[in-house]
Amino acid sequence: MIYALHEMRLAALAPWNAVAKTSLDLLTSPFSPFFYWPESRRLAAGAEVVYRLTQRYEKPAFGIDDTVIDGVRVRVETRVAIDKPFCRLLRFCKPDTLAAQPKILLVAPLSGHHATLLRDTVRALLPDHEVYITDWTDARMVPIAHGPFHLDDYVDYIREFIRYLAPDVHVVSVCQPTVPVLAAVALMADAGERAAPRTMVMMGGPIDARRSPTAVNDLATRRPMSWFESSVIDTVPAKYPGFMRRVYPGFLQHLGFVAMNPRRHVWAHWDFYNH
Repeated sequence: MIYALHEMRLAALAPWNAVAKTSLDLLTSPFSPFFYWPESRRLAAGAEVVYRLTQRYEKPAFGIDDTVIDGVRVRVETRVAIDKPFCRLLRFCKPDTLAAQPKILLVAPLSGHHATLLRDTVRALLPDHEVYITDWTDARMVPIAHGPFHLDDYVDYIREFIRYLAPDVHVVSVCQPTVPVLAAVALMADAGERAAPRTMVMMGGPIDARRSPTAVNDLATRRPMSWFESSVIDTVPAKYPGFMRRVYPGFLQHLGFVAMNPRRHVWAHWDFYNH
């Protein structure tokens, strides 16, 4: 029901989005007479805030076409190394004529984010490394015939990617995936697998959620698991390939982030308007 209401809200806001976009174009184009109104900048700023707040945002591209190695700019091409239902392992390929570089598996957050959140991290690593990144698929786009995706599936995906890149691979996990990455590497080490990574870097992840608890940790301890299942888990609507799949919608996580610090988000929009 939550997901259906969310889609209804977006549909209801679509006319407002169209009006805001048209107003913005009329107020910012030098070929429009409205551009020369004394109040055009203020009206345009307001129209752009409304446009951004009512816009549907698609998955962005990495947009990384080149990098600089030893002062020389070289071409970078993004290719799919492994294509699985819930994740694509992307490789940022450089010319084969270059010397071999250490391989890095960059494990991006799955929930509530796109892998492009780590675009700048990829750019920073590219000059000295062969970079691979987990590009997670929005669960609403995965048909239910592909089955569920639980924590154990997540761990299995990471183990498969590490084996594919072995033997000389370094793993870097950012935020949420630190837990499944730690589990995957621990299981591989326990099994004596020679494909285990050479190093493991975990950045900003809640390995022990009891330490330095946040509002999110407090909520998790105050509510039983049944509350989360009934309150934040919903069914994907019919308009998506993953129809009937039970998911934790990303828009709920975004709302949760806003709810933790609403004043900051409100002021960010006000600052944008003033700018």
